[in-house]
Amino acid sequence: MVNETLTYYVPLFGIIAILFAFVKANWVNKQDTGTDRMKEICGFVREGAMAFLYREYKVLIIFVICVAILLAVANMKGTPDAYRSPLIALSFVFGAFCSGLSGFFGMRVATAANVRTTNAARTSLNDALKVAFSGGSVMGMCVVGLGILGLGILLALYRNMGLLGDASSDFSNIITVISGFSLGASSIALFARVGGGIYTKAADVGADLVGKVEAGIPEDDPRNPATIADLVGDNVGDVAGMGADLFESYVGSIVGAMVLGATTMGFAGSAYNAVILPLIIAGVGILVSIVGTFFVRVKEGGSPQAALNTGTFGAAAIMLVVTYFLCVKFIPSEITIAGFAGISASDVFLATIVGLIAGVLVGVTAEYYTSKDRKPAQDIARESKTGPATIIIAGVATGMRSTCPTIIWIAAAILLSHYFAGLYGIAIAALGMLSTTGIQLAVDAYGPIADNAGGLAEMAELPPEVRKRTDNLDAVGNTTAAIGKGFAIGSAALTALALFAAFRIQAGVETLDLTKPSIMAGLFIGGMLPYLFSAMAMKAVGSAAKDMIVEVRRQFKEIPGLLEGKAKADYAKCVDISTTAAIKKMVAPSLMAIIVPVVFGFISKEALGGLLAGVTVSGVLLAVFQANAGGAWDNAKKWIEEGNLGGKGSEPHKAAVIGDTVGDPFKDTSGPSLNILIKLMSVVALVIAPLIK
Repeated sequence: MVNETLTYYVPLFGIIAILFAFVKANWVNKQDTGTDRMKEICGFVREGAMAFLYREYKVLIIFVICVAILLAVANMKGTPDAYRSPLIALSFVFGAFCSGLSGFFGMRVATAANVRTTNAARTSLNDALKVAFSGGSVMGMCVVGLGILGLGILLALYRNMGLLGDASSDFSNIITVISGFSLGASSIALFARVGGGIYTKAADVGADLVGKVEAGIPEDDPRNPATIADLVGDNVGDVAGMGADLFESYVGSIVGAMVLGATTMGFAGSAYNAVILPLIIAGVGILVSIVGTFFVRVKEGGSPQAALNTGTFGAAAIMLVVTYFLCVKFIPSEITIAGFAGISASDVFLATIVGLIAGVLVGVTAEYYTSKDRKPAQDIARESKTGPATIIIAGVATGMRSTCPTIIWIAAAILLSHYFAGLYGIAIAALGMLSTTGIQLAVDAYGPIADNAGGLAEMAELPPEVRKRTDNLDAVGNTTAAIGKGFAIGSAALTALALFAAFRIQAGVETLDLTKPSIMAGLFIGGMLPYLFSAMAMKAVGSAAKDMIVEVRRQFKEIPGLLEGKAKADYAKCVDISTTAAIKKMVAPSLMAIIVPVVFGFISKEALGGLLAGVTVSGVLLAVFQANAGGAWDNAKKWIEEGNLGGKGSEPHKAAVIGDTVGDPFKDTSGPSLNILIKLMSVVALVIAPLIK
């Protein structure tokens, strides 16, 4: 048995990550910000991004307080069959706080790194990559650091310090209370992802349709009033939103494994080992991610993609070796978890490998279907020769087709990880995908920073070679984003399944009989919810984009000399349109994800099981379809902009821009939000399980 004082050391991994993020943030802030014009534009972007975050968090604070009170009241008194504690409200608030804090820190540094990346690109590609990746590293390390720190502190409080009293001796009781942390993280993530997605796509669609298609001016042209809102959107959607998304994925995969680990039987103290192992794997993953960041460097004329791949895959390779020794240390003899007997250290290790390989395959598949250098996106681009209708049909077909290999990889991962280590193996496979989240998210967050840097270069009217370097970085960012979304979808499926299994154990649901009408009804309604959720999110984008289009047209018409470059656009008005729409429209779809499973749970816990099964299958398929269709439309447009089929300003290009605007809410609003939806509903079910047992 591993000594239980190890619990006190878990938060140290989080502290190390936060300290590393602090060092990186300081280094970024010391870099030169460039010309006065660059500083002015950066100031607009930073001010808009932080204003949005401030208004969003004001709404979320009210939500967190209300839910915390409900959780505390509902869990005041337990029963002989189900342990309850009002301290679950503390876990919930702590999870929400850590999620919000990681988004805040990431946003602060991203909006500081963008202009510094632009300025560094005036000198060399390597300098620009270093600044952008360092800015992304802050987001990555804040997410994993606060996740491990929060879970580690709660485990120490509830187990070693006896905050739960006599219940501290039973791991099932402890994890029941800790699950509130995951609920807090998931709730904030959904609000952040939906709100950020509505903001960024409303601005992007408005800027593209009026600027590129109607006025015929370049992307990120300072004459376009929606440009600043578009740059702000890159940060609130792709930095804060994505950070909150991966924070809840990271926490959810750990909590799912911990819940199942609490059921372990075997050698003395085996339950502690199985519960602490996911935390230790994640903690060591932080150290490995930090090491991986030092491998990311590129020479002038070199490939930024190769540099980022070296860091990411190098960290993954190191993590595999380390994980083997951790499994051997924590599982010295065979154990039984959730009724699956004969699990050994090598079984858990093999489940980890399965998860990692599946994540890579899902990511590579996403890259194949979305990359501008691959056949699917180029075939979509060729359809633009006959207009917007055919390019939209081709994109929809490509997205649908991409679900086939993706689901095969996920299904294979489920079968193999379960074969090796049962339900615990599935949870560990999900954690295997996310064990190096620190560097994965650093690479993801690097993308929007590079994108912003290119926009700032255009608006500040810097020499063409500067924009060429930032475009080189940005093109790589599109690929890393597609791969990152692939990992997010794969881990979402496995994590949701692990959380679903944990719910069944906690709620005492033995089997789900599909011939039972209540379960079948739950299955169908669960399958419908991702479509309703996506419709609400896309309708919100369309409504906000319409207001943005009207405003941009108004300014072009009513501000004399704007299109000639002799007058300044009213950027603040466009920023306010996106902000107001995002705050108003994010509430309804997010609350739906929380309220529906609660209602079903109190009607019938078996029906709730059917609901979770339906939403997981439907949600994963729809997420894959939307993410890949949207990415393919985007890169089909970029392929044309490189000079193919007539290049920028041609009729095929105009058709491709329309296809891209359709795909924007697919890939950046509703698609990625579905990953959170399916996990949040499973977490809600897990949290209310003691109430309905």
